Amino acid sequence: MTGSLQVKNGKYYAVINQTDKNGKRKQKWICTGFEIKGNKKKAEKFLYDKIAELELADNLIKSDVLFADYVLNWLEVSKIRLDKITYQGYRNIVNAHIYPYFIDKGIKLCELSRKDIQEYVNIKSVRGRIRGQGGLSAKSLHTHMIIIQQTLKEAVKSDLLTSTPYQYISLPKIQKHNANFYTYSELQNMFELIKNEQLYPLIFFTVLFGLRRSEVLGLKWDSVDFERGLITIKHTVVRFSDVVEKDKTKTESSYRSYPITDEVKSILKQLKEKEIINQKLCGNEYIKNDYIFKWDNGKPYTPDYVSRKFGRILNHYGLRKIRFHDLRHSCASLLVANGFQLKDIQEWLGHADIQTTANIYAHLDIERKNKIANSMSNSFAF
Repeated sequence: MTGSLQVKNGKYYAVINQTDKNGKRKQKWICTGFEIKGNKKKAEKFLYDKIAELELADNLIKSDVLFADYVLNWLEVSKIRLDKITYQGYRNIVNAHIYPYFIDKGIKLCELSRKDIQEYVNIKSVRGRIRGQGGLSAKSLHTHMIIIQQTLKEAVKSDLLTSTPYQYISLPKIQKHNANFYTYSELQNMFELIKNEQLYPLIFFTVLFGLRRSEVLGLKWDSVDFERGLITIKHTVVRFSDVVEKDKTKTESSYRSYPITDEVKSILKQLKEKEIINQKLCGNEYIKNDYIFKWDNGKPYTPDYVSRKFGRILNHYGLRKIRFHDLRHSCASLLVANGFQLKDIQEWLGHADIQTTANIYAHLDIERKNKIANSMSNSFAF
């Protein structure tokens, strides 16, 4: 049974689509009694309550499968269409949170209510962490709800439910993360201190090109064209429960090329020479692959190692603590400081649209805005 809201004579009507015993579809119009202005949410609640009431009256037959088991079923069915990383993330959430919680409750798919889902959100937001005390972040809970919502939609499509109970769920607001970054002088100081560190070339590339961690780790020698003087971002390496290598970038705009400067060319040639020497030293023990950044035995760096090691390097040299991803923000801050506009920054960082760039980095342009403000103030005589 499905339904929608329609307007007639200035009032909302609940239009219910029903199927009789002979399989013939019928529409039923029911006046909600609510005027159009300012009453849409009340009318929607009336609609959903009326559908539930009619379903109960019709004694519709629903599946007895447990909701927890059906989530696993949805996950398996969806595996073929989901990106590997997305699937891994969903699988981890289901196994660690959703399945254990709902299997313990023993709630059937046909009995799951909005109240049950809201209770899950409320509990996980207070004490949802697997290790240690505290609740899950708002961002995590939103991902949990995507899984639950998609599971219920699949149940409706499969005629196991006539409508989804996922309505009016209250979720904590995702707090906007303020980008942290190093200034030009801080970057200069950092590079001077860490020049003998093994991760120096990787960190340098990350800052220069404003790369994501997955992009700098995904750089392969086939990404480098010395003849044309270009280095192209076309592979990525990411990790959830497993390290996943992908021959694609985050978005189409993330697939981009950069000119190879003299310093970049020098670093690349040093890395290639070091790789050839290490292959000879390690012999058959060497792990052959096309990645640029790796251990002496050829094994590529993992994402987790790079983030942890970067934090240790900063701590060792007494540098201000930032995340590895903040090196990308630091690149943006340098571009702004050097007078480049949002369009330039968007293309350099590989954002899909300029609004993303504006949302993240517009606040970095404070120095230029101060000049504008001072110029405007000086235009008036007081």
